[in-house]
Amino acid sequence: MSLLPILLAPVAFAADMPVTVLDIAGKPVADTVVTYTPDQGATIGAADRKGPFVVAQEDMQFTPKVLVIPAGATVNFPNNDTVSHHVYSFSPAKKFQLPLYGHGISRSMKFDSEGTVAIGCNIHDSMQAYIRVVGTPYFTRTDAKGRAVLKNLPDGKGQILVWHPLSTAKDGETLQSIVINAGSQPLTFRLKLRRMSTAGGGY
Repeated sequence: MSLLPILLAPVAFAADMPVTVLDIAGKPVADTVVTYTPDQGATIGAADRKGPFVVAQEDMQFTPKVLVIPAGATVNFPNNDTVSHHVYSFSPAKKFQLPLYGHGISRSMKFDSEGTVAIGCNIHDSMQAYIRVVGTPYFTRTDAKGRAVLKNLPDGKGQILVWHPLSTAKDGETLQSIVINAGSQPLTFRLKLRRMSTAGGGY
């Protein structure tokens, strides 16, 4: 279940869209992916794919727990721990394995298909993270206060989509149609979330 966005007090801005994501109790939801796709479509350029995009292995966890990248981008997976890790995913959007490697070594993987890629460590089951691969150059991720800003949006009609790994909405996605112009207003989304795992991976 997902609730419709609540419009905050009008604030005029040019081409930036502030977004806040809260749970149903009003607490901020970090690590929420927010994307905007114009109705006329959008092209992902080489500069959008450049990154760098990184999911590090630190303190027996993946950092960050959620990464958003444009389709066609490459993600680096450096091991900053003193123990070895074996990074993998069985997700339909990208099945891959980065066999066991140790401290100071980095591996990389290109992600061509849109979708959600759940990653884990074959040695340490508590390690878990998500890579959200999107088909638009307009994307961001909420901070600890549940806030994010979509920057440099073109005027016109489009769709804002919010995704979180714990959202109870179908596929974790909540979609909202919007018209972007100088009078557009910031948006707040309220999401119903599943209970967070107590395992070391967090999600």
